[in-house]
Amino acid sequence: MLDRIDTLRMASSLTAHAVERQKLIARNVANADTPGFRSRDLAGFAETYRSHGLTGMRASRPSHLTEGRGGDGAGRITDAGGEPAPNGNTVSLEEEMFRSAAAKRQFDLSLAVTKSSLSLVRTSLGRRS
Repeated sequence: MLDRIDTLRMASSLTAHAVERQKLIARNVANADTPGFRSRDLAGFAETYRSHGLTGMRASRPSHLTEGRGGDGAGRITDAGGEPAPNGNTVSLEEEMFRSAAAKRQFDLSLAVTKSSLSLVRTSLGRRS
């Protein structure tokens, strides 16, 4: 029932996007000294959510086969760029710290939206807690 509420679906997709972004950031930091490693990041949430939500077939059940899951937050992995070190590594720990803070803000926003939406649902049902 709750998966039909667009606000909750978008918050769930934002959470998934933040999780995937944190995974990439952790992988980047773990490979900060690996020669030739290229720093990677996800495309922005708004860009990936809109593009996934408007194209492709949608499934009414999880067992249906689809071309891609719409708005799942997985996003497109992109090269984060950056100035390469002499060994060819493009990871900057400072940039990764900024990206990690941005991913945490995305997660906090999705949590706040989910809490607020569930509070509205509870209120509409006549429950307060």
